[in-house]
Amino acid sequence: MKRISSILAAVAVVAAGGWYMLGGEDAVNNTQLSPLASAANAQSTEAAEVDTSSIQEMSLGNAESSVQIIEYASFTCPHCAAFDQGPFKQLKADYIDTDQIGFTYREVYFDRYGLWASMVARCGGEEKFFGIADLIYKGQSEWVRAGEPAAIVDELRKIGRLAGIDNDTLEACLQDGTKAQTLVAWWEENQKADDITSTPSFMINGKKYSNMAYAEMKEIIDAALAE
Repeated sequence: MKRISSILAAVAVVAAGGWYMLGGEDAVNNTQLSPLASAANAQSTEAAEVDTSSIQEMSLGNAESSVQIIEYASFTCPHCAAFDQGPFKQLKADYIDTDQIGFTYREVYFDRYGLWASMVARCGGEEKFFGIADLIYKGQSEWVRAGEPAAIVDELRKIGRLAGIDNDTLEACLQDGTKAQTLVAWWEENQKADDITSTPSFMINGKKYSNMAYAEMKEIIDAALAE
């Protein structure tokens, strides 16, 4: 289980010719960086300073159900990948696809790689988000170990293209500095609101749970549905 030591120290944005790592006042004032990259600097940004209303919640299932689950996860977290590739598929088959519960996935940003992965996953909108997220988790052991940041981005691009997103659209998503800053602020808001300290974490009808076996989660859900 990966612990959160602090909110992101900086935001990185990918550009067509490489990548930019931003942090501190120097990065904000550095006019040699692309304006798009400079716009993505989010170090010490208070969530209240950024309007996060444009960030879409990625949800499945029955929004009107009496049982609502929010998963907090990082695309670079191995335990999150294990949940996605196992328990989540059972949860989806048993409760989400049968319209018994509502499920929302919220990204946690430990590092720039997780942020980039999130920007690729969101590039296809809500319709493609969960399919792309599944591909990202399925290939996590490969893309996170690709080497230099540019190589990692290339692997994420491949996943995006595999999901049917064209190159121009992918580049526009990866270079969207304002979106990157807004996503980080959104995560900060969520982290504070739900006191998220590890991933994966789950909010089940407003109560926080840490990672657990599917059988345990099933008991909690069944009990909540029976109320």
